[in-house]
Amino acid sequence: MLGQFRDEIGLQSRLTREYGDTFRYKVGPFRVTVANHPDAIEQVLVSKSRNFKKDPFYEQMKRILGEGLLTSEGEFHKLQRRLIQPIFHHSLIKEYGQEMVEFGGRYRERWHDGQTFDLHQELMQLTLAVVGKTLFGADVERDAADVGEALGTILGVFDEPALFLLIFFGGPAARLIERVPLPAVRRFQRAVDQLDALIFRLIAEKRAAGAGGSDLLFRLLHAQEEGSGMSDQQVRDEAITIFLAGHETTAVALTWTFYLLARHTQVEEKLHAELDEVLGDRLPTVEDLDRLSYTRKVLSESMRLYPPAWEIGRQALSDVEINGYLIPEGSSVLMSQFVVHRDPRWYPEPRRFDPERWEPAAEATRPRYSYFPFGGGSRICIGESFAWMEGILLLATLAQRWRLRLVPGHRVALDPKITLRPKYGMRMTVAGR
Repeated sequence: MLGQFRDEIGLQSRLTREYGDTFRYKVGPFRVTVANHPDAIEQVLVSKSRNFKKDPFYEQMKRILGEGLLTSEGEFHKLQRRLIQPIFHHSLIKEYGQEMVEFGGRYRERWHDGQTFDLHQELMQLTLAVVGKTLFGADVERDAADVGEALGTILGVFDEPALFLLIFFGGPAARLIERVPLPAVRRFQRAVDQLDALIFRLIAEKRAAGAGGSDLLFRLLHAQEEGSGMSDQQVRDEAITIFLAGHETTAVALTWTFYLLARHTQVEEKLHAELDEVLGDRLPTVEDLDRLSYTRKVLSESMRLYPPAWEIGRQALSDVEINGYLIPEGSSVLMSQFVVHRDPRWYPEPRRFDPERWEPAAEATRPRYSYFPFGGGSRICIGESFAWMEGILLLATLAQRWRLRLVPGHRVALDPKITLRPKYGMRMTVAGR
């Protein structure tokens, strides 16, 4: 059973080919309905969303994220989203663009011709620095190694049977495991404590500074002072959710993008031509975003093939019909971006890396939910516009100066855990343009 969960992406792909868009299976105590047709996805996420709540997986993730936006439900979730939404307003995130480019420029300057490194780890440090500065008003680069280690331990829950039971089953089994001093359990708790210590330190530093600002952490603390009812723990829950989600997914998306560019040099050449025409020798700015249209298409196509969030889950609150298929009360519904994004009905030659798919005329022919890297409906990723801007600006900044090539013999494989990380990292060599 554990092996099936660890290979969920392969399981869904195989079963979808065999049984079609909608089918049901059982894994231990879990009843799972898979819904991988765009019409069904629209109903679950939008038109019939009131019939669903977050999948039980998210309930157990509260052990890490608490009652943050990703895990909370109902009126509490709506209240917190209304509080945080203004931080991601278009007029504000434009201010973050310059800092994104400054960090990207700094990182590309420390690279040198012939250098070899794990690109995924490098991008994790870069996006961590960006999120720390833009959303928390803090320098967290010194914490990059600790955060990376903690995240690796937490994502390793899928590889440890004891941790798997602890996080995803809960109940008496979890309480029993928590009392047993197993090395994996101790490592997991230390990782959570490590992230907590960082977030509470940032809260203390921001409060001690007493200055104004437009960043997320200042807004959360200001709302607390104005009587929002948030405790320090609630501030922590929202902060850690945005902190982790805000850098992990962008780093994953950019890692796969550079991997694809290394394998498709004709696409890379076209990308470089756009960067040369639009930017010349200067760094990009927010004002360049509309003109970097091919750069956006490259990122869009990369997230089609390798969506950082590769699956969404919901749980039926009552019996509900979805696309002509009855979903029983209590059943989990899984919708996989990875599977849908590679469906040949919507994307001919689906495994081919082709940014031209994102020409407006071609895009208009496809169903709305044939592409949903940020989810959809009222719970669509609150940082979607932030992520698009960050992804495009960092891709342009780094690709403007460097080509990246996969180290010969490096093994590339999927690691479908909470995000779609490269299982063995991404060892690449830097080459000047």
